[in-house]
Formats: sequence, C-alpha cells, structure tokens
Amino acid sequence: MTTNNNIGDNIKKHWNKLGLSQEDFTQKSGMKYTTLTKIESGVIKTPSVVIVGKIAKILAVSIEELL
Repeated sequence: MTTNNNIGDNIKKHWNKLGLSQEDFTQKSGMKYTTLTKIESGVIKTPSVVIVGKIAKILAVSIEELL
C-alpha cells in the first residue's frame, strides 16, 4: 500500500508515472474531468468502489495501491 495521504495523491502519482497528462487520463477513463479533479483535489474523499476500480484498471494497479 502506498504512503500518500489520500487517494487523489495516489492517482496523480500513478498517472504521472505512466507519462499521462490529466487530459489523457480523463479521456482514457471516460469519466468527467470535474469528477476526476474533485477526487484528485480531495473534494471527493471517498469515491465509489466502481470509480476506484475503473481508475485502478486504467492505471494497471490494484485498488489497494490507490487507497
């Protein structure tokens, strides 16, 4: 499990690691830009399991790594 403070930090870390821009990541995810930015900024602190699962799949990491 990662040691970052929140899921948003972990998501950013992983998409940056893959060399994706925020726009690239948004397009790959098929989610709204505003939803992803709210998760990344901590406005949405506990996104649904479905959303986290979708993000984890795109980033090729486990859900636990994002939590």
